[in-house]
Amino acid sequence: MAVQTETSLPEPSAELARRLGLSFRNPALLSRALTHRSYVNENPNTMEDNERLEFLGDAVLDFVVGAWVYHHCPEMAEGDLTRMRSALVRNEQLAEFARRLQIGRGLRMGRGEASSGGRDRDTVLGSTFEALVGALFLDAGLGAVEGFMEPLLGSVRERVVMRAEIYDPTSRFQEWAQSEKLGTPKYVTVASSGPDHAKMFEVEVRINDRTYGRGNGPSKQVAAQVAAQTALEAIGLP
Repeated sequence: MAVQTETSLPEPSAELARRLGLSFRNPALLSRALTHRSYVNENPNTMEDNERLEFLGDAVLDFVVGAWVYHHCPEMAEGDLTRMRSALVRNEQLAEFARRLQIGRGLRMGRGEASSGGRDRDTVLGSTFEALVGALFLDAGLGAVEGFMEPLLGSVRERVVMRAEIYDPTSRFQEWAQSEKLGTPKYVTVASSGPDHAKMFEVEVRINDRTYGRGNGPSKQVAAQVAAQTALEAIGLP
C-alpha cells in the first residue's frame, strides 16, 4: 500500500466522505471545508478557504456538544457542565477527533504548509474539523451533526471526566468572573508573528476593558489558555 507523503495529492473529498459514511448533497461544501488558506494562496482560481465554515462549525459544536453533555451527564452541576463542554470542544480534542478520522488525508494545502507537517498540526486539524462540522450543518442540518458527533463524544467522555480535563483555565476564570458578577471575559488577540506554518499569537483576557492576563502560544486558543492561567494566578487562584 502506498504511503502518503506530506506533499502528495490529498485524498479526494468524495472518497473521504465515503470513508466517513457522510453523504453531501452539495459536495462543494465538503471541498471548501477541506481547503486551507495556504492552498488558496497558491491556487488563485480557488475562490474560498475553510475559515468561514470554521467559524460556523465552532458555533454549531458549542450547541451540539452542550446539548449532548446536558443529556448524557445528568449528575453534573452547571459549572461542571460548562467545563465538560469546554474540554470537548477545545482545539486539542477536536484535533484528536480529526486524527482518528484521518481528515488530514483530504486536506488541500499549499506546498510549503504541507511539507512542514501542516496536515498533522493540532491547530490545522482542529480548525478543519470545525469547518467539516460547519459544512455538514449547512448541507444536512443539525441532526446530521448530532449523529456524526455522538460516537466521537461517547468515546472520550470517561477519559475527559477522569483526567479532570474539564478544569481548564478559561472555564475556571469565567466561573470566577461570574461569581464576582463582573461579566463575561473576552479574549482579544493583540499581536501575531511568524509565517503561516509557525505563527505565534499574543492574547489578552479582559473584563469591561480591564486586562487581567496575557498569554502567548502557537494558536489563539492556546494563547487564551495561557492568558486565563496568568489571570487566575494574578487573582490568587493558581
